[in-house]
Amino acid sequence: MTHAELVYQHLKQLPDSVAAEVLDFVRFLEQKQANVEARLPRQPGSARGLIWMAADFDASLDDFKDY
Repeated sequence: MTHAELVYQHLKQLPDSVAAEVLDFVRFLEQKQANVEARLPRQPGSARGLIWMAADFDASLDDFKDY
């Protein structure tokens, strides 16, 4: 039996109010999948110039001088 058939077998036994919730969840999953498929693949270097480090990044913090 496929997953769809198993879901259908269980769904037939549920009351209509619960089946409506299942339908809402299925629609949510369809929308979520559509959003994943619509994303463009990431390109190396696409964030160049957006991320930077301060010149004193490796210097000790003043808060830790006592330690």
